[in-house]
Amino acid sequence: MAEQRLAMRTQFPASAESLKPRLKKAPEFPILEKQNWLIHLHYIRKDYEACKDVIKEQLQETQGLCEYAIYVQALIFRLEGNIQESLELFQTCAVLSPQSADNLKQVARSLFLLGKHKAATEVYNEAAKLNQKDWEICHNLGVCYIYLKQLDKAQDQLHNALHLNRHDLTYIMLGKIHLLEGDLDKAIEIYKKAVEFSPENTELLTTLGLLYLQLGIYQKAFEHLGNALTYDPTNYKAILAAGSMMQTHGDFDVALTKYRIVACAVPESPPLWNNIGMCFFGKKKYVAAISCLKRANYLAPFDWKILYNLGLVHLTLQQYASAFHFLSAAISFQPKVGELYMLLAATALSFFVAVALTNLDDTENARRAYAEAVRLDKCNPLVNLNYAVLLYNQGEERGALAQYQEMEKKVNLLKDSSSLEFDPEMVEMAQKLGAALQVGEALVWTKPVKDPKSKQRTTSTSKAASFQQPLGSNQALGQAMSSAAAYRKLPSGVGGTSQLTKPPSLPLEPEPTVEAQPTEASAQIREK
Repeated sequence: MAEQRLAMRTQFPASAESLKPRLKKAPEFPILEKQNWLIHLHYIRKDYEACKDVIKEQLQETQGLCEYAIYVQALIFRLEGNIQESLELFQTCAVLSPQSADNLKQVARSLFLLGKHKAATEVYNEAAKLNQKDWEICHNLGVCYIYLKQLDKAQDQLHNALHLNRHDLTYIMLGKIHLLEGDLDKAIEIYKKAVEFSPENTELLTTLGLLYLQLGIYQKAFEHLGNALTYDPTNYKAILAAGSMMQTHGDFDVALTKYRIVACAVPESPPLWNNIGMCFFGKKKYVAAISCLKRANYLAPFDWKILYNLGLVHLTLQQYASAFHFLSAAISFQPKVGELYMLLAATALSFFVAVALTNLDDTENARRAYAEAVRLDKCNPLVNLNYAVLLYNQGEERGALAQYQEMEKKVNLLKDSSSLEFDPEMVEMAQKLGAALQVGEALVWTKPVKDPKSKQRTTSTSKAASFQQPLGSNQALGQAMSSAAAYRKLPSGVGGTSQLTKPPSLPLEPEPTVEAQPTEASAQIREK
């Protein structure tokens, strides 16, 4: 019995050994790839010098055939700013592995950074054939098409990218396309969807708030900007926009407090110094206003809004030559877009140039500027009023009468569509001009005059009949015209209240970050 047990014990381990698998030898990496782990380790640790040493050793051993080493070296070159060298290395990777979509994507990326957008789109299209479900390829194709001004193709690619995988950056670029097209409503819809997808993205919240601010929807603008500051209290773009809203409503001291915070983050911001300057202008501290605006102009010499504001301040100070200089420069740089605020700004520029030229006794060019202002603005009666004053003082009663009648039509239209409060100075000047043109005492804002036909000037009852006093001295004319651009153009059918009392400014609100500025800055014509 004992012998049987012993036999069983000796048999068990023997059977176990027979079932135990024999250990295999660890596989050896091919010589081309054996240092890849070390290259990757140095790269993710950002130890680029050690990484380049290992890459150099690896390429010497493999005679330049290690694809991964070449790929990482190209990435390092790109980070160091050597885009052309990185492009050549990525092209080598594409030759070694022609079926790799990643290599083609990197080649296209380098071409894009070199500004060769058309070549980049061709390479991205080749990469898309190898991988049709890569959202990054569709997104980058859309960005390239934006730079090529092919916005329809860009929209298609960005929508494809969103269909494959939703990303904040794709929403941002799609919204910028609509902004480039001038379609603010579609841009707002896109940014709304983006905020629903990523409610904590401060860039999306700030951009949406700025769009509402540009449309004058202050409640929603304040809401979104407040949410952006909740998630990031140091977001200088949102702070600058909030300060601009306060400045728009005349809270200059509170706005300056906000701008002080922004100045710590971005002390060289042209919009910041522009807005600070216009706050001082609103507080009637004109020397400080000019100083800040000059600094903004130094930082952004081609920004027409800053030049406009400089011209406005100089015009207020009756420095007409300087005003003409800055306003003429602003007209030269003004973008040719058809949006409402741009149209109003163009009118104001032409109008103020006319003011400066009038006070410089350059009547011929002043008339041309007024004619351009009348052509651009079909709703503002102040343009026609001041043009009529100029023509009357030049002895052209027929032209003055025509402009006066046009002013009457515009005032009637505004009375029917909105409840505007007219500037008392405008009313007084119109009464004087109406009396001089013998169109009656009852002016259009009290009782419309339908048939004013008079060809002789009359004198005031307080002056001698043989002496004709010109309407509006240089000083009075400048003051009357300086209030013209405070008028906010209203689209037909839109009501609202506005007071035509003080000259406007153009606060620069921060643009959405576009590696670019497809962002532009939204400017508001507002009252001070």
